[in-house]
Amino acid sequence: MDLMERTVVRCAEGHVFTTASLPMQQLGARRIGPGRLIRCPRCARLRNVVPVEAAK
Repeated sequence: MDLMERTVVRCAEGHVFTTASLPMQQLGARRIGPGRLIRCPRCARLRNVVPVEAAK
């Protein structure tokens, strides 16, 4: 059972996938930017990713 919250993200190439966490998403109470470098499982490269907005 996965107890960590999963985040849906989109890489710079447009691939959408989930990640267990978004590293360094916040530093204390301040946000240090929307994107993070994560290895994309589709293209196997480090890509800048941003969280995907939830559909309303």
